Amino acid sequence: QLDQIIIHQQVELLEAILGTETSSKYEIKNHLGQRVYFAVEENGCFDRRLCSPIRSFTIRIADNAGREVIRVIRPLRCNSCWFPCFLQEV
Repeated sequence: QLDQIIIHQQVELLEAILGTETSSKYEIKNHLGQRVYFAVEENGCFDRRLCSPIRSFTIRIADNAGREVIRVIRPLRCNSCWFPCFLQEV
């Protein structure tokens, strides 16, 4: 049972040195700081560079045994007032 989670993004060395954004990885921990889940964001380099705030992605959340427990999918959407029917969704 989890009553609180802490999400910690793992920073890649290449990303820190070059300032380029790579696929994000996260550790999801309980209130004691023990890792209970691990999350990986999947998307393309094109999405990360050109569409960063509205980029499409899939985040796969797995338990410590590596079994996927949740999959979050966000399609590429326009956030313009000209296209109000294309608001962000997950």
